[in-house]
Amino acid sequence: MKIVTDCAADLGAEELEALQITQVPLYIQFPEGEVSASDLSADEFYNRLEAMRPVIPTTAQPSSGIFENIYRKLAETGKQMFSVHISSGLSGTINAARVGGEAAKDVADVNFWDTLTLSGGERFQVLAAALADKAGWTMDKIQTRLTEIRANTEVIYTLETLEYLARGGRIGRVQALMGSLLKLKPVIRVDRNDGKYSTVTKARTIPAALEALTDHLVQTYGKTPVWVTVLHGRFAQGAEMLSEMAEERLNVAKIEVKRISPVLGVHTGPGIVGCAVVPMKLMDGLE
Repeated sequence: MKIVTDCAADLGAEELEALQITQVPLYIQFPEGEVSASDLSADEFYNRLEAMRPVIPTTAQPSSGIFENIYRKLAETGKQMFSVHISSGLSGTINAARVGGEAAKDVADVNFWDTLTLSGGERFQVLAAALADKAGWTMDKIQTRLTEIRANTEVIYTLETLEYLARGGRIGRVQALMGSLLKLKPVIRVDRNDGKYSTVTKARTIPAALEALTDHLVQTYGKTPVWVTVLHGRFAQGAEMLSEMAEERLNVAKIEVKRISPVLGVHTGPGIVGCAVVPMKLMDGLE
């Protein structure tokens, strides 16, 4: 099987290579031209983002033609394809993938999967699919496991400022102004049912927001052993704080710290910190 995903999954280059996963780029549109998000390091991106104030770049999904070309090329291997993508509630990427697959159906056998999440949550599902395939699992068995992972993964984060959400049109400017005046830090999660953002609560400081975030995770997982991926834009201090809280209050079987995709950073700015969490038992036994 050939696994196809997008760069919103926050997979490292070594993971893509080791598991032979094909990554389709998402794009960031700067005033001077479009750049593949895969071609920018996190620091390069945030340097450009901060230098652009008050202008903000936009993001764009891959075209159906890009997907068609990828599927046609992979079809030459004679293998079935599994295309696993960012939530349809947040991006039209999987729709473009389906159109591309339809155009290539004369040669390509493609199955599609909506992760209903992004970033570390999407990464868990892509890793599970790739590892299960290496272990010889059937497509039905893989999709059954991904359904369980999808239903039990939390992706949750907070932000230092609402400025970027407002500039990108993700929230109203009045709402952002009120939040800024009150110095509010929203705690936002990806809803497992529709794959869209929902606000859990708001706090006055980053430490308080991270406490509320951790409270939510404790309520969700209790003493269940979990894999925690802490994610941040350019906010190592916040990531360290959240890592300590997670290890202190959750039953952490595995923890790692990663930088979040610039595609998400366009709408959040460098001060994003959060995590993706999944029960460890759902990621075990795949190898």
